[in-house]
Amino acid sequence: MTTQYAKPLPRVHDLNRAFFLGALDGRLVLQHCDACGHVWFPSAQSCPKCLSQEITWKPVSGRGRVWSWVVMHQRYIPAFADDLPYAVAFVELEEGPFMMTSIVGAEPEDLVCDMPVEVAFDQVTDEVALPKFRPVTGEAS
Repeated sequence: MTTQYAKPLPRVHDLNRAFFLGALDGRLVLQHCDACGHVWFPSAQSCPKCLSQEITWKPVSGRGRVWSWVVMHQRYIPAFADDLPYAVAFVELEEGPFMMTSIVGAEPEDLVCDMPVEVAFDQVTDEVALPKFRPVTGEAS
């Protein structure tokens, strides 16, 4: 893939590299604390619950529910002008962490609290795949 991606991209660095490598492989991986079992996002050098540095990156289900969202109607960043209106959502993953993300496969007016969603990866460059979420069809909200 050699597409020119005009939107802002996350900065990949040592602390989040495993997250983005997992995304390139179609897997949502998060940090898990080996001491207390806590799972979190975004990545950190130690567990935010017990401060242990015994951390393992593990795949998570990729399923969650829409917790909240805001619909953007005004262009703040020129690269997003063609997407207006679009929703920026907080998804609560089954494992507990929240992720700020885009919802794909649904119009902003179709979003509801507790809507079940699942991860869908958008590979935007050779090095970056962005986790976004889409509604789970056939499941009551």
